Amino acid sequence: MTPTEPPSLLIDARGHRCPVPTLRLRKALAEQPGAVITLLADDPMAQIDVPHFCQQNGFLLIASEAEDTHRRFIVRR
Repeated sequence: MTPTEPPSLLIDARGHRCPVPTLRLRKALAEQPGAVITLLADDPMAQIDVPHFCQQNGFLLIASEAEDTHRRFIVRR
């Protein structure tokens, strides 16, 4: 992260099922405008829900990466 980038926030929603990961992301984006949010989720539905949520609400989905046991989403408001 460079000095001009906003702070990052990590949300670990592993172990939670739909709609909890997306709701936690929504709350963080509302509370931290401009921040880059990293969401970890192991619910298979998050792969569909998070990109849809971002598209519907005008958020930028920077990355969606599969990891061993979960998926990592990076979102900016």
